[in-house]
Amino acid sequence: MESRISQDASPVLAARELLRERYNADAEAFRQGTDVRALVRSRADTVDTVLRLIWNRYQFASSRDISLIAVGGYGRGELHPHSDIDLLILTRSGIEEDWQEDLGAFITLLWDLRLDIGHSVRSIQESQEAAKEDVTILTNLLETRTIAGPDELREELSEKVYSDQVSTDRDYFIAKRQEQQERHKKYGDTEYNLEPNVKGSPGALRDIQTIGWITKRHFGLQSIADLTRFSILTEEEHQILYQGETFLWQLRYGLQLLADRNENRLLFDHQRALAQMLGYRDEGMRLGVELMMQSYYRTVLALAELADVILQYYDEAILETGAEDNIQPLNKRFQIRNYYIEAVNNQVFAYSPYAIMEIFVLMAHHPEIKGIRATTIRSLRAHRHLIDDAFRSDLAVTTLFMELLRTPHALDQTLSAMKKYNVLGRYLPEFGKIIGQMQHDLFHIYTVDAHTMRVIRNMVRLNSAEARTEYPLASRLLHRLPKLETLFIAGLYHDVAKGRGGDHSELGAIDAEAFCERHHLSERDTQLVSWLVENHLLMSMTAQRKDISDPDIIHAFAQAMPSQAHLDYLYVLTVCDISATNPKLWNTWRASLLRQLYIETKRALRRGTETPVNRQEWVTATQSEAREILHAQNMTDEQIDRVWATVDEDYFLQDSTVDIAWQTAAIIRHGDNPDPLVLIRDTRGGPTDGFSQIIIYMKDRVALFAATTAVLEQLNLNIVDARISSNAGPYSISSYVVLDEKGQPLGTDPARKERVCKRLVEELDDPEDYPDIIHRRTPRQLKHFAFPTEVTFSNDTINQRTVMEVITPDRPGLLARIGQVLLEHRVRLTNAKIATLGERVEDVFFITDEDGEPLRDPGVCHELQQDLCTMLDDIQ
Repeated sequence: MESRISQDASPVLAARELLRERYNADAEAFRQGTDVRALVRSRADTVDTVLRLIWNRYQFASSRDISLIAVGGYGRGELHPHSDIDLLILTRSGIEEDWQEDLGAFITLLWDLRLDIGHSVRSIQESQEAAKEDVTILTNLLETRTIAGPDELREELSEKVYSDQVSTDRDYFIAKRQEQQERHKKYGDTEYNLEPNVKGSPGALRDIQTIGWITKRHFGLQSIADLTRFSILTEEEHQILYQGETFLWQLRYGLQLLADRNENRLLFDHQRALAQMLGYRDEGMRLGVELMMQSYYRTVLALAELADVILQYYDEAILETGAEDNIQPLNKRFQIRNYYIEAVNNQVFAYSPYAIMEIFVLMAHHPEIKGIRATTIRSLRAHRHLIDDAFRSDLAVTTLFMELLRTPHALDQTLSAMKKYNVLGRYLPEFGKIIGQMQHDLFHIYTVDAHTMRVIRNMVRLNSAEARTEYPLASRLLHRLPKLETLFIAGLYHDVAKGRGGDHSELGAIDAEAFCERHHLSERDTQLVSWLVENHLLMSMTAQRKDISDPDIIHAFAQAMPSQAHLDYLYVLTVCDISATNPKLWNTWRASLLRQLYIETKRALRRGTETPVNRQEWVTATQSEAREILHAQNMTDEQIDRVWATVDEDYFLQDSTVDIAWQTAAIIRHGDNPDPLVLIRDTRGGPTDGFSQIIIYMKDRVALFAATTAVLEQLNLNIVDARISSNAGPYSISSYVVLDEKGQPLGTDPARKERVCKRLVEELDDPEDYPDIIHRRTPRQLKHFAFPTEVTFSNDTINQRTVMEVITPDRPGLLARIGQVLLEHRVRLTNAKIATLGERVEDVFFITDEDGEPLRDPGVCHELQQDLCTMLDDIQ
């Protein structure tokens, strides 16, 4: 094969054949478990061979004034299956005239090889000038190998590139550190991305490479393995770096084989297959893909810790050389040096193990501290083994940790630092188990530990002016909570038992109780924390899945509250939890539901849970208040009663008197107009603040829900709540709560409101015109989270209706399809609670038969269940 590349008139086919043959052999070797480092070198060697053979076909190859140089990652001798191949055609002083035609043919032939080749043609002087202007070019030229031609050209170039004429040590370090900060910012400054980039995400390969580049520029080294010679890395640290890089190479290599392209993102498309390729298998409640991703997150967390140590060393060695140290003593064990806390000597933790906790308390008390000094991080790592059962039960240690929780300034940052340096996971072993633990879905977009830190951050942020606008009620309640540390403990433990099997709320409550006892909390505070952990989902589930306009629901929820203080704590915890789960999950609608539930429950607690509200009295009072408003607008009782005769009693439980009066007045003014009446308005103030409400008054039709939801979905409106109020008459009032694609009401776009109104009137005025459901393409990510639809039924005996819960993957046209099935079974919809959680839909529908009675026939429920599952699972 190699002889054909050298001698055939056209070497392209032979070169492609050799590359493909070696590619397949390496791919099979990878699947059989061959060391990935050997395969990465093998790929580079193969490409070297092909390029060298092709280069030597041309006359310029005999010249001592031109060389073919590998730069960048390829220059390090590292090539993954589809990595970029960066080349520099380096000349001593420029392109000679008799080379030009052959060089053009050589470059054209490289393109024909179908490799991801990037090339430049420069003289030594031109390369030096380019490196001066662009730090990326300079970085590429720090890592070079000669593939063909004289090596002396590369050596001369390297000598110039490593000189201060191109860039000083200081300038290069500042540029690369800034580049790293900007890259981290692009990925949200977190190692925990749902689909991380194994090359560019924080703690990933690019961070390792950044350390290598700065090292090479500073010391002139050719390998970061040589760091140990300069005492920059201990042998343990070098192993962390080496093993971490090897693991990330395995992920990247397998990823590119699966994608068959230069792919560095761990997309959902490939995660399961990659986990299987690398030998991860399901273990109990944990999926193999979750175990692989936990290995990834823990690896990059360790690498991020190590990068801190190395870059801080360079910060001192390069930027602060010759500068006078600013030292501020803190106590006998610690001091602040140039805004970094450090132990006064490396034996502090050995003599006083409690100092392992003390250092973080001091950081919490001194917000001016930027971090822990590199020498102290190393000492901390060397003494972490002292965190054992005796350490955890030491009164000095537990007292310090409680002091930390009572010092909430940037508490999330302090706890995150403890987690980063593997202190928090050792001190709280139950927390250590969830570090890097993910759930393979689109709802939980953070690992359990990262989510927990965000919950704590949200709690701390409630004191800020920004939070007072975003979370007004929670922010006010925070100042009424007797002890903030109980809230922080509940936040720290609310998800700590995830992944163990069983109910994580109940298991977490047991762990939280043990923590409280070990930290000497009072029995009252212990019971409060344990109750909060066990019930942390109660408020969100009630608000999102039950009809909280129903007085009986409010009464039952209030009975579950031991006191007003429990309600206050639970509300704050719930708000912080939901908004830390997924940025898209917290919106004005969920905020309004929780606020309404809180306000109504507070009233119920004041009234006393022994005396529930009489439904009929509630309806009568609401009607009386609304009637007064309408009388003031010159509406007669006859006009009012004609409208109210078309709706059932639930209508007067669901809306405020102002809303009922507004809707009734509009219907009266609409008169006998046969066209549908469509009202759209944004609500401001009260429990329904921050969303758009669409009211449709028209003749009742069995297909109305399916048609309306189809139109709203086609208009890219997200339906979060639906209510259908109708009685025995021919008319119905339908109410839909909607948000736009950004989770906002429509008030900022009056023209869009007008378009929505016009479209609804046009589509709903005649049943013959009801549109077919449009099949839009299911988004890429949703395709990888398919699971069978679940439909369950229960009867609400108090309200005489059936509750149907549908759990299914999200996809376009879903509500309209459900409406279509209900229509086919002659089932009436009276209310719906819509909840989309990532890729998962958990909708609750309140339904009756044609006569307004609950579905009592199990056979009817079974047929409805089967048809819904068949219909929804067939949606593509």
